[in-house]
Amino acid sequence: MSKSQISSAQNESANSPYTGNLTINVTSTQGLLPIQNASITISLTGDPESVVETATTNDSGQTRNIALPTPNPTYSAEPGQPMPYSEYNITVTAPGYESVTVSGTELLPDVTAVQPISMRPVDLGGQESPIVIPDHTLYGDYPAKIPEAEIKPMDESGEIVLSRVVLPEYVVVHDGVPQDSTAPNYYVRYADYIKNVVSSEIYATWPESTIYANTLAIMSFTLNRVYTEWYRNQ
Repeated sequence: MSKSQISSAQNESANSPYTGNLTINVTSTQGLLPIQNASITISLTGDPESVVETATTNDSGQTRNIALPTPNPTYSAEPGQPMPYSEYNITVTAPGYESVTVSGTELLPDVTAVQPISMRPVDLGGQESPIVIPDHTLYGDYPAKIPEAEIKPMDESGEIVLSRVVLPEYVVVHDGVPQDSTAPNYYVRYADYIKNVVSSEIYATWPESTIYANTLAIMSFTLNRVYTEWYRNQ
């Protein structure tokens, strides 16, 4: 999306009568302890110098629900519509911690978005890099899915399907195509992985039954890949 398109979408959101709620949870990277009295500034991603809201975390490291402008809710109902969410920058500072900036937090109308933020103590050294959230997969311009056969070959030797069905505690996320052995692997809790994929693949404004159906499809696809060890065989 061009800078002019971003600016146009952000201006429409800023003047919109529709709102969504944003809650920010701030914890330490050491022990996940909540950080109290962290100072938070929020601005539009398209206009990072213009602060639209400020907040302070409570003793649980959380902010109040912050109501912020969003686009028309009908934009998320059909493909090809204008950007259906607002994008905000969040900057967090707290005594004894490195400041953190998150760019591109997405906020949909009539729902509550929760943005977790971890802060590193200054005595650990180093400097935090800004976190940039890419466009939602339903809106951004991404490469097409790698094509694969609907019917997989079953003539490999050995066991290619796990012997029993067990929900894994972790899944291995390969940050690249299956054939790229140089790409790093990340161990992600299964529940967190499903949650992150769901939030990236659907909009929270959709009907509840639609969200359930898509979530079940994502879980089924993920477990199929785990049980058949599909990626390990690539």
